[in-house]
Amino acid sequence: MDARIAAFLEYLGRDRAFSDNTISAYRNDLNQLAKYLATPPEQSDLGPVRDIGELSDDHLRAYSEHLGQQGYASSTVARKMAALKSFTNYLHRQGETAEVLGRDIIVPRVKKAKPRSISTGDVEKLIEAPATSGPVRPEQQRDHAMLELLYASGLRVSELVSLDVEHIDIEDQTIALDGRRGERRTVPLAERCIPALTAWMAEARGIIANRDETALFVNHRGNRLTRQGFWLILKSHARRVGIDSITPHTLRHSFAAHSIEQGMDLNELQQRLGHVSNVTTQVYQRMHNELNGVAEDDEEDAGLNAVMREMVAVERESAGVDR
Repeated sequence: MDARIAAFLEYLGRDRAFSDNTISAYRNDLNQLAKYLATPPEQSDLGPVRDIGELSDDHLRAYSEHLGQQGYASSTVARKMAALKSFTNYLHRQGETAEVLGRDIIVPRVKKAKPRSISTGDVEKLIEAPATSGPVRPEQQRDHAMLELLYASGLRVSELVSLDVEHIDIEDQTIALDGRRGERRTVPLAERCIPALTAWMAEARGIIANRDETALFVNHRGNRLTRQGFWLILKSHARRVGIDSITPHTLRHSFAAHSIEQGMDLNELQQRLGHVSNVTTQVYQRMHNELNGVAEDDEEDAGLNAVMREMVAVERESAGVDR
């Protein structure tokens, strides 16, 4: 089982260009499945699975019930079962199983939350928070530049921490972003970011960055900042200015919502956000319309509700079909 899981994870990275974080989540979920199959609970009527050929729908159905009994949230069970179904699809395509196992297992329905944004006033408080946290230090200049850039450019946090110094062109006011599949897109560098970025790049970064480090944003050890590191920084500043329940993606949602409010064209917003389809971008238009009492017809309503579900759903495959 371990070898097949390893091959599947390699496939996700090589052929599907899944992010490291997504692959890590799949690894954890499938390792949990493998452990359950190797040592099922004493009350189970099913014996351990020693080979893929012994795996059946009964095992997977029992595993789904086991997850529910362990007290996991329905969203967690849904994610774990999505990973399982993706794995069994892969096994079938590789000729390991005669049919796609687990196809008919019903997973919990999860009510999806709409993207959450914060007010422009709260955004400004958050962005200015590093400057009010005591004597100016390189880390404060870094934090100010990161928050300005994340909000004003609508970046994903993974894109932010992946930036190298060479990706920022102050003169042309552009940012080069590398996609998961190797493609590169260029987005505008907002005018408001330039003072904070210039101060960080020209003055403070050299104080803490290691000599050979190419990353734009570094931690206190001089190495590339991680997503987790940024998350801790964000929470610290948000807490100090009284903003609760914020995530790195909140600033991206806020950028999109505020851009719509200011009249940005949907196609331009789609390009800025890096959405493959503008249907996803339309979610923000719908949120704006709801806030302003603009009615939408039932067909568009249903379509956008489907997009809402898709936006926050677990990344997964249908049976052999890439999305």
